[in-house]
Amino acid sequence: FAAILADGSVVTWGEPQCGGNSSRMQSQLRNVQKIQSTESAFAAIIVNGSVVAWGQPESCDCFTIQDQLRNVRQIQATDHAFAAILANGS
Repeated sequence: FAAILADGSVVTWGEPQCGGNSSRMQSQLRNVQKIQSTESAFAAIIVNGSVVAWGQPESCDCFTIQDQLRNVRQIQATDHAFAAILANGS
């Protein structure tokens, strides 16, 4: 589970390997606007339009497309995947 606090930070709990432990990402989880989750991972949109993801690597490894995750306005999730909608509609 994950919750956005009033100051834009995030608190998580639950199964650690499925995103319940976000301690490694806490420095990046500031000014969070929205969070979506799959069965085993979370993705957060930061106020600057970037995305931070954590959980099981096969469900949240966005390193290879990180340069495309700019100006993100919305994230949708399925059981095992995320899709991002950018400000330009793509």
